[in-house]
Formats: sequence, C-alpha cells, structure tokens
Amino acid sequence: MVGPGGPWEDHRRALGGFIRSQRKLARLSLRQLSALSNISNPYLSQIERGLHEPSVRVLHAIAEALDISAENLLLQAGLVREQAGGAPADADERGDSSTERAIRADRRLSDAQKEALISVYRSYTAGSPTGGAS
Repeated sequence: MVGPGGPWEDHRRALGGFIRSQRKLARLSLRQLSALSNISNPYLSQIERGLHEPSVRVLHAIAEALDISAENLLLQAGLVREQAGGAPADADERGDSSTERAIRADRRLSDAQKEALISVYRSYTAGSPTGGAS
C-alpha cells in the first residue's frame, strides 16, 4: 500500500527505518553515529524518520560508520539495482555478492564464522529462482 505522500515518501521511510535498525544493531546512539559519520545529529534524525533522502556521499559515510557495505545501503536507497534472476549487480569475479563481501570484511567474525555464515547464506539463495526464500 502506498502512503499519502506516494511511493517516494514510502521509500524514504523504508530507508530511514533500515538505517535506524542497523544503528540499533550496532548498539549506537544517534549522537554516536553522528560523530562517527561526521553528519549532524538533527540531519541523521530526519533521515531515520524518512524526512530527507540522503546523498550518495552521506550514505557512504553512514555505511562506513555502521561498518556495513555501502552497496547494501545504496541498494536500500534504490541507487543500485539487483540484476535479473536475483543475482546482485555487484557480484564479483568469484560470484560473491555484496552480502558475502560484507561478511568477509566484518572484523568481528573469525574466519571460521565467516565461512559458516557464507555457507548458510548460499544454502538459502542457491537454487531459488528469485534468490530468496521460496
């Protein structure tokens, strides 16, 4: 269902909600994220509430501060699209998606944990025509 402000407002709210959920998963306050990303606290609050659609530069700063892939955040913002068939547009020569690269880049995980997560991720996405759960 499209809200009263149309699909763009719904999209901004979804992006803001995604950023808020990632911030909470990282156990950061709005002020902490503001300091890490060098973006003003009021502006971040407005982004999270869906009042503003951030620029690519701001999205990159937020992604870096949250230690998530910029590609994932750009995908959520609608600035990067997935290829047909569920293959990410940013799959590299090994076929790794941005999700797999994000897992590999996460310094909080051991190598064994990274490989286990990637294995589980691939088991859920392999063989599915949409790349998601059936």
